[in-house]
Amino acid sequence: MSLLVTTASVPEEKKAAFWGEAVSRTLVPVEVVPLADRPFEGRLVSHRLGYLRVSTMKADATRVSRTAGLIARSPQAEPQVGVGVQASGRAVLRQDGRRAEVAEGGLVLYDTARPYSFDYPERFRSHVFQVPRRLLGVPECDIRQAAGTAITSTEGFGAVLLPFLDTLAASAHSYPASVGDRLAGSVADLLIMLVGQLTGPIAADPRTTSNGNLVQRVRDHINGHLGDPELSPELIAQAHHISVRYLHRLFEGEGVTVSRLIQQCRLEACARELARRSRTAPTVSAVAQRWGFVNPAHFSRAFRAAYGMSPREWRASRTVEGTASAPSRSVPAGRQPCAVEQGAMPPQQHGRPICD
Repeated sequence: MSLLVTTASVPEEKKAAFWGEAVSRTLVPVEVVPLADRPFEGRLVSHRLGYLRVSTMKADATRVSRTAGLIARSPQAEPQVGVGVQASGRAVLRQDGRRAEVAEGGLVLYDTARPYSFDYPERFRSHVFQVPRRLLGVPECDIRQAAGTAITSTEGFGAVLLPFLDTLAASAHSYPASVGDRLAGSVADLLIMLVGQLTGPIAADPRTTSNGNLVQRVRDHINGHLGDPELSPELIAQAHHISVRYLHRLFEGEGVTVSRLIQQCRLEACARELARRSRTAPTVSAVAQRWGFVNPAHFSRAFRAAYGMSPREWRASRTVEGTASAPSRSVPAGRQPCAVEQGAMPPQQHGRPICD
């Protein structure tokens, strides 16, 4: 999805206000104060690549401020980690008591969850990249430490990151959704590396990468919504602001598809509950419905295919054996067990706890 906003056809007396509203709608709510002694001119182009927003601003000298009041008035807005790349002109960022002067060809990182201001003392062109902070999996204290530090293309990681971001901004309009999703993941990984360079070593565990954290968030989401019969890859992708195609790509290395993971976790939850010894044991159909199976016949077939016996046979065999353990099944290398494998309580469904 692309967006183009320009002040070209806006009356002179309304240009500044129009620009401020456009930037606030596209990026985050901010206050804009022109610094030039002539009618303000600005042009904003913005594209969405998966969960990454890529925008290019070309405008006259101005001050852009995100105040504590603006942040307080939009408490539901998701915090974003932003990177400003100066394609031309200069910028001065102030955040958390730091002052960073960004020369042409440099970049600076900032956090939209806390107040900041950008001063552009002359006509400028700037690329802005925004990623939801939660998807980086980086501690907030590290983001705070990294924000407000200017990076140039001649030092350290900036020599790799800046040319890539500059090229991406110029071509963001040309990528299909599948490529855009993958590029968003690449940018997030690069930002994690940037924060690591500015704050200290990055752990080698692959689960500290953005994709690893996102996979774990998806698993947690599945475990928390097993009782919802509508749970599907489409709804999961929507809840995490990514495309279904990108969701499936995330799980290519997990040894299981998303749909299969949902069914697997549901079956393991049912098996555990059916093995539970109780004088008031629920019916097999009630157990199946509790964990998201709406078709009893489908549940029976899926259960038999997974465990080699029907749900009733499973319950009877576990009663005879006198155990309430879940079925013993191998877990593929690298796969995290479902929450129900770890003895988690059944999820809530339709706003009320589900209990026996």
